[in-house]
Amino acid sequence: MRPGPPPREPSARTPLTWLYVPGDRPEVVAKALHCGADVVVVDLEDAVAPDRKDRALRATAELLSDPAPGTAPVHVRVNALDGPLAETEIRTLAALPGLAGLRLPKVQGPADIHRAAGWATTAAEPAAAPALTGRLATGRRARSPGAAVAPLTTGTAHPAHPARAARTARTTRTAAPGSATAILTPAAPAPAALPATPALYALLESALGIEHAFAIATAHPALRGIALGEADLATELGVRDEAGLAWPRSRTVVAARAAGLAPPPQSVYPDVADLDGLARSCARGRALGFLGRAAIHPRQLPVIEAAHLPSPEEVEAAAEIVRAAGAEGGAQALPDGRFVDAAVVAGARRVLSLAERRS
Repeated sequence: MRPGPPPREPSARTPLTWLYVPGDRPEVVAKALHCGADVVVVDLEDAVAPDRKDRALRATAELLSDPAPGTAPVHVRVNALDGPLAETEIRTLAALPGLAGLRLPKVQGPADIHRAAGWATTAAEPAAAPALTGRLATGRRARSPGAAVAPLTTGTAHPAHPARAARTARTTRTAAPGSATAILTPAAPAPAALPATPALYALLESALGIEHAFAIATAHPALRGIALGEADLATELGVRDEAGLAWPRSRTVVAARAAGLAPPPQSVYPDVADLDGLARSCARGRALGFLGRAAIHPRQLPVIEAAHLPSPEEVEAAAEIVRAAGAEGGAQALPDGRFVDAAVVAGARRVLSLAERRS
């Protein structure tokens, strides 16, 4: 199947907080949309009992029939892709105007991403919708045949990156006249693009998912981020403390950056009363290269944000680097002995960009 086009580029604000809320409790979701989270994740998976899955899907579809359901973008975590619910959930939600992203649990390899993208793209085609009138079972009004689908807002925008560009490149082999040497030449332009696929986010929750991290991160143009699901992973690996998760965490960070994706957010911290422990855990995660964190209670949001924002000292040091680079250009040594090159300057600019959230 030919992948659809990537999602529409969003605003530049980098999300630091991702608040999970149960999809079968619309009143809780409504409060979460205005509690200050950068992204609200409506959960159809672990937070919803099996006998309430249908109710959760209907409530979520009704919410997302509004193009602007709240002040924060809304993502939805669907059920496992190899189970009986995910296909219906994705086909029901993918074309709704209020959806900003789909979070795919327990991703094992690239095939899972392609399967989810196929379901989403099919759902986005106006011709695929039945000609119904009145309200659908999902709680939204049926579109008239041929009605256009609104573009979807996604997570953080990412610049062009070799790994992401290479995965959709098409080439053919030709031979120069009179020569046996094969030459790579661009293929003919592709036919008309499929409707836009919503932004997809892969959750790596198994040993196999970790082994395939980079392949997953580069599987499809609509794949906009990866993250760890540490509870299931720790259970499968049989680890008893955080030391056993050090390699999977670093592997996830490296795979995301190698694929040109944003740094992944940390997995949830399950003790909502232990805010000091949360802050220490966030500091360790930030040191490993994570940026932001998933949360399960609004009281965790300010702790996560504070831990992942640069300190005043970091901002001052970054500003000095950028000033020096602008004045001199090229590699140089600062008065305190630090060596500055293009990579260091790029890192300093990221620090200053993130610090703008404080203003």
